[in-house]
Amino acid sequence: MKEKLELILKNALDEINKAESLQSLEEVKVKYLSRKGELNSIKKNLKDLSDEDKRIVGAFANNVSNQLEEILDKKSAELYKAELNIKLNAEKIDITLPSDFRPQGKVHPLTDTINEIVEIFQGLGFSVMPSEYSPEVETEYINFDMLNFPPNHPAKDMQDTFYTKTAPNVILRSQTSGAQIRQMLNQAPPVRVISPGRVYRCESVSARKNNLFHQIEGLLVDKDITFGDLKGILNEFVRIYFGSARPTRFRASYFPFTEPSAEVDVQCIMCGGSGCRTCSNTGWLEVLGSGMVHANVLRNVGIDPEIYSGFAFGMGVERLAMLKYAINDIRLFFNNDTRFLKQF
Repeated sequence: MKEKLELILKNALDEINKAESLQSLEEVKVKYLSRKGELNSIKKNLKDLSDEDKRIVGAFANNVSNQLEEILDKKSAELYKAELNIKLNAEKIDITLPSDFRPQGKVHPLTDTINEIVEIFQGLGFSVMPSEYSPEVETEYINFDMLNFPPNHPAKDMQDTFYTKTAPNVILRSQTSGAQIRQMLNQAPPVRVISPGRVYRCESVSARKNNLFHQIEGLLVDKDITFGDLKGILNEFVRIYFGSARPTRFRASYFPFTEPSAEVDVQCIMCGGSGCRTCSNTGWLEVLGSGMVHANVLRNVGIDPEIYSGFAFGMGVERLAMLKYAINDIRLFFNNDTRFLKQF
């Protein structure tokens, strides 16, 4: 039996040396070391030997098995390396050749501006309103009446508002403030939210105006909220968005849904405050409207103005993007001119 093992070892070594591929090497391994291989066949017959022969032959069989496994592993590594080199040479790429240009899409500058503004206000503790609170097709009641617009307010005129044929008094919203009404109807104070979205107005399209544009409105309602809180939030927003060196000013204004009301200006980015055509030689450009939420608006949504107060603000995304990037024509955002868009 020992002679058989020596013969098996000799034949196995010859076949291993002749193997030229991993597949043929695997066939040798199966032939000699598998459960049905020649070595195992001999090991099964050890039970017929005497104890002394069983000890000697068993040890020799294990030694043969270990030798074959070691040699097979070494041969397998050599064949794997050789086959890998052949494959790499066949698939070799000349990295010195010029590559093909594949243009990649980028985030639109308006989307990028909205994302930046939202991120700033989220850092200031505001959350984004649910989308179901902010539909673009709105009722006149939510868009105007609940926001303290008088019945004869000029903003309701067909010259300023798009009325649909869906039903009487159904419009394309002219502001995102309606989302604030729904938020207060569905959430008791404290409320601290922003609402980005598209709005529509009957405007003559020009370098500074469009009949579709984007707004972001904010609302904060809680106990003991003051105009100082409003100034602090908006000054911090301007500081982060435009940089700490950009001066701001608050001007008294009027909005039906806030009292007192104010508009916020930043120093003109085109002329640095010295006066130019863009800022009508004032050195300032309006960026947003704001004010303390009118008591009538709070009553309309069931909030007691004797207990709670709040502020609201609204800003045009296009205006902010134009000021930050020194863009002088709002229509560039909507023309899909890749020469303009690829700059962002």
